Amino acid sequence: MLKKSLVALGTLLLMFPTMAFAEDPAPATAIGVDALWVMLGAILVILMQGGFILLETGSTRMKNAGHVAGKTIFTFGLCSLIFWAVGYGVAFGGGGNPILGLDSFFYDPSLAIESMYGSSVFFLFQLAFAGVSLSIAWGGFAERAKLSVYLIFAILFSAIVYPVIAHWIWNADGWLALDGAQDFAGSTVVHLTGAMAALAATILLKPRIGKFNKDGSANEILGHNQVYTALSVLLLWVGWFGFNAGSTVAVGDGFFGYVAFNTQLGAAGGAVAALLISWIIMGKADISTMLNGALAGLVAITASCAYVAPWAAIVIGLIAGILVFASTKLFEKLKIDDPIYALSVHGAAGIWGTLANGFFATPELATKVNIGQAGLFYGGGLHQLGVQALSILACGAFAFVVSFVLLFVIKAVNGLRVTEEEEIIGLDLSEHGAYGYPEQMRKDSSITV
Repeated sequence: MLKKSLVALGTLLLMFPTMAFAEDPAPATAIGVDALWVMLGAILVILMQGGFILLETGSTRMKNAGHVAGKTIFTFGLCSLIFWAVGYGVAFGGGGNPILGLDSFFYDPSLAIESMYGSSVFFLFQLAFAGVSLSIAWGGFAERAKLSVYLIFAILFSAIVYPVIAHWIWNADGWLALDGAQDFAGSTVVHLTGAMAALAATILLKPRIGKFNKDGSANEILGHNQVYTALSVLLLWVGWFGFNAGSTVAVGDGFFGYVAFNTQLGAAGGAVAALLISWIIMGKADISTMLNGALAGLVAITASCAYVAPWAAIVIGLIAGILVFASTKLFEKLKIDDPIYALSVHGAAGIWGTLANGFFATPELATKVNIGQAGLFYGGGLHQLGVQALSILACGAFAFVVSFVLLFVIKAVNGLRVTEEEEIIGLDLSEHGAYGYPEQMRKDSSITV
């Protein structure tokens, strides 16, 4: 009888482990559950790197496929080391400085005041965001930048450009945070920052060979795999639930579900609007435009997913889908070669998404998130719209100017672009000595531009 009782008790303890530690305080359990949720968010955001690999590979030519995949993994690894050593301290360190953090360099979670487990998970979550912003920046380098430039700029971007902007808006000491800037998951911090770095790169690198004719007209350089591009959008779309909903960093009241709900509506609005506008204007329903519209809707709703009503999330996505179509045409007219459409998807949509809070933020949700005020359409006047505009101007200018200066110096010392011959051959062979599709590519001069 005693043996049977012990077996039954042991089974109950295995099935319901909290019975074995009934004396543990509730806060410790809450921290563990929240940490688990944030860890899941970090995993989803890190997996978005797979989406960026497929997006850039599918949107560019076959001769650069292996290079795109390899440099994405390499630069994310490099970003991890630099963000640990420097970037996290600049972004989230203390010291009360409104411009940058003054401690937490070479971050050690075991030294943190709060739970080391919660601290380590929060670091991984923030690292994932830094990696996404860096991958966005690479859109401006595509098909023509030296591998050495990726290495150098990854270090500088992860230590200086991204962390400073993250500190301004996401650190409680940051000057824009103190001003009430609303950017829940990073339309400005992550997306606009990466896009402005991409813009600096496209200007300094100049267009790819064959993109523009002497009369200024543009040639379409098609990507080699639209299925890859579509799959990338699906992967990024799923990862965005970690991006946005994970940014609640808590599960207690289920608010993450509302954030995810708005995220889905914004993405859907972007996809539908982009397809329809391309169909109306071009006479054909363009798949690439639709895919970019879905991403633009996701980018736009990122700042406002925790602040707006569902109807507003749809409107934000619809406008983002139209905006991404119009902005791609504008950049082409300006003779800016943006192979991955980073400037339209992450730049133009990031600006719109951040501004949208100034129109659509509700007083109840602004109070719940405890940042900023209601938007114009909810009786908040122009104050929040002004704060949002200021954050866009300040962060966009900082990211562009600093990135431009850094790349200008790199260009003077090291050079930015591969030679014409290397670009024609493709970066797979010229930078790595092997093809991403070795069975389909011949190592000879018959490869076309």
